[in-house]
Amino acid sequence: FGVLGNMIYLHKFLPIFLSPIFLIILITAYGLIVGSKRPIIFAIACLYFFSTPLVSDRIFYLIENNIQRSEISEIPKVEAIVVLSGMITYVKSGTFSGNEWGDPDRFFGGIDLFQKGKANQLIFTEGKLPWSKSKMAEGSYLKEKAISFGITQSKILLTEEVENTRDEAKAVSKVLKNYDNNIILVTSAFHMPRAKHLFEQEGFTVFPYPVDFKVSERSLTIMDFFPASSGLDKISIATRELIGRIYYKVLSWANILR
Repeated sequence: FGVLGNMIYLHKFLPIFLSPIFLIILITAYGLIVGSKRPIIFAIACLYFFSTPLVSDRIFYLIENNIQRSEISEIPKVEAIVVLSGMITYVKSGTFSGNEWGDPDRFFGGIDLFQKGKANQLIFTEGKLPWSKSKMAEGSYLKEKAISFGITQSKILLTEEVENTRDEAKAVSKVLKNYDNNIILVTSAFHMPRAKHLFEQEGFTVFPYPVDFKVSERSLTIMDFFPASSGLDKISIATRELIGRIYYKVLSWANILR
């Protein structure tokens, strides 16, 4: 019951039940229960369909295709550069345990912006999920890395610990409550629309700087017709992100109607 009482578990688990992978499992289970081959064949066909790069890349492209990144020179100077969490993983292998990069694009995007003089403050959010075994929240780890890149410690601000994007927006508003509300927001391209929306709800004027684009520009090859685990991963991310966008849009409409 304590687990169910923590909303972060619901936020992470609910999209699973609407993901293609879970629906394929349900269809397969139904076929086994009723003793029919048709649902199982249909489930296998769906598994193949969604796992091919030909399909998964194009579905993922739908949530990235309208995300534009301006040249750094075109972005105005603002109060702070805000780098969202979600790029560090905690690993254990034999006697070694510690943090490692998942995808460092957000971090380096923030560093580039700061070194080009686009803000006086660099903010990292202290992302830490309940099940993480890391000894420090993500922002603290990133702060140490930023200092090693020559950024002065006093120029780096951290939020309180956060678990999701909505928490991040509220936590940053506390950090910048006595400052200007203009920020540059750095996060993954697929995540930017939802993040920008939530930060704007907190009163920020957001200049987006999307990074970590997942769909590369390349020619179609025979390999695009073969199933791959990366295809299923992209489908899962896309499903979760679209559900998140819809969820927060519905909350916004509900608040307007009150």
